[in-house]
Amino acid sequence: MNTQPEDIAAKVALMAQSDFVEAFLVDVNGVLRGKWLQPGKSKSLFGPGLAIPRSVFLLDIWGNDIIEDGIAQDTGDPDGLCTAVPHSITRMNWSDGNVTQALLTMKEADGSYYFLDPRGVLSRVLDRYKAAGLTPALGVELEFYLVDSDKHGGLKIAPRGADESGWRGWRVDAVGLGEIREYEPILREMMATARAQGIVLETLISENGPGQFEVTLKYSTDALLIADHAVLFKRTIKEVARKHGLTATFMAKPYGDCAGSGMHVHMSVLDEAGNNIFANNPERGSARLYQAVGGIIHAMPDTMITLAPHANSYRRFAPGVHAPTYGDWGHDNRMAALRVITADVSASRLEHRVAGADCNPYLAFASLLGSALIGLETQASPGPESIGTARSASAPPLPIAWSSAVDRFANSAVIADIFGHEFQRLFTACKRQEISEMRKRISDVEYDAYLKNA
Repeated sequence: MNTQPEDIAAKVALMAQSDFVEAFLVDVNGVLRGKWLQPGKSKSLFGPGLAIPRSVFLLDIWGNDIIEDGIAQDTGDPDGLCTAVPHSITRMNWSDGNVTQALLTMKEADGSYYFLDPRGVLSRVLDRYKAAGLTPALGVELEFYLVDSDKHGGLKIAPRGADESGWRGWRVDAVGLGEIREYEPILREMMATARAQGIVLETLISENGPGQFEVTLKYSTDALLIADHAVLFKRTIKEVARKHGLTATFMAKPYGDCAGSGMHVHMSVLDEAGNNIFANNPERGSARLYQAVGGIIHAMPDTMITLAPHANSYRRFAPGVHAPTYGDWGHDNRMAALRVITADVSASRLEHRVAGADCNPYLAFASLLGSALIGLETQASPGPESIGTARSASAPPLPIAWSSAVDRFANSAVIADIFGHEFQRLFTACKRQEISEMRKRISDVEYDAYLKNA
């Protein structure tokens, strides 16, 4: 996204007039980490940069340094310099007073991204598309729940208004306007606050869980911008919900017996003349579309940890729940991991249906786009398609256990190609530390099942 000097001047003036600036970056888990700055200090965001420890990108989900194979202790935890992403500098309309936000990115002295910055990971993949004379276009469908985090009948969370009977408040009103009306003040403020940041939410619907909604972020030929918008939208609805006494969660499976939350990504690719290289006819896409499908399918097991990064992520994956367990594809088939859509020829595209709403959008997009480009470069075959629930026999099984997904990522040549060896090694260390910590935590259900009976 090109930013003109007059736009930069306006952003600098906005920060200077603020009570303070909330400046933050995005770590490998998609968690926002940063500082509050006095207006005078914010000048550095368009100058030499704001000093932040390089290790902040490589923290586990609880915010702990990665000990084994980490970077903090081995290097003395030096600082890097962060500058602002200009379009992100906007008023925090949900906040009291005159407060401005700024999304940061860390770069080296030569202008290249710091290798652990997720924005840089995606940017390097986009550079490869540019070198090939191609531009990917993305659209995103993102699901979330609005929950009451006060306890109800012993539960940690419940839908707003739920009672202990397990009936009132738990109803599902998929694609129902009534459910939207129930949450109208929150959703109206969410839409307005997103719009003020330049985030275009094309649609809003109620989904298949109680208090679950889905928004569609407008299709864009700027993949880095739409990743920014996905991150900023998640921040926005969380802050707006908090104002209204609720929690907005992108946890993949907040309720064990209700629908999970996914992030479906629509993708096409344009050539230098702006033509969609996937377009052919209403029945079938071009040969290049299926080459991209082949690349994505072959790499999908290895990329799984970027699509489902957390322990809870794997609760989404089960037969019959629209969360694929195999890397398959099909024409207009919502049961498959990749849905090929060609009915509107000019809008021919792929819908990637595996990622959870809890993923880091930068890493998920990098996986999708990187593997698609490899497919285009190698003219990969997608194999036979799946028809309905009749899965193709050649479809690779996806690792639907957390540790297995980490192992696939750690040992993959495709991942090294897309992400680089050092990112691959350190992200693996982060996930393995989280797995180790989780194994120390004994759940209530384990005590209930085994304490007396084992």
